[in-house]
Amino acid sequence: MSGLESYINHTVSIITADGRNFIGTLKGFDQTINIIIDECHERVFSTTSGIEQIVLGLHIIRGDNIAVIGLIDDTIDSRLDLANIKGEPLGPVVH
Repeated sequence: MSGLESYINHTVSIITADGRNFIGTLKGFDQTINIIIDECHERVFSTTSGIEQIVLGLHIIRGDNIAVIGLIDDTIDSRLDLANIKGEPLGPVVH
């Protein structure tokens, strides 16, 4: 069993090589780690305003653009007041 198989139908956070952060329900992936996530939204960080969430719905992310995939604890995530959290946007991943 691949490590990602245990994430199917769970909420995940995906950080891409260009520093974007996507949250959604992992629905599937292929051998090149192209990812399909449902109920997807992008979290956009800012130092001046809270975290903006952009609703995307069903979304595909190319495997060669993925830097990190991690599980989200829905209980903790639902308690976050994203409108009052400020932070520097992530920069691109540099190899």
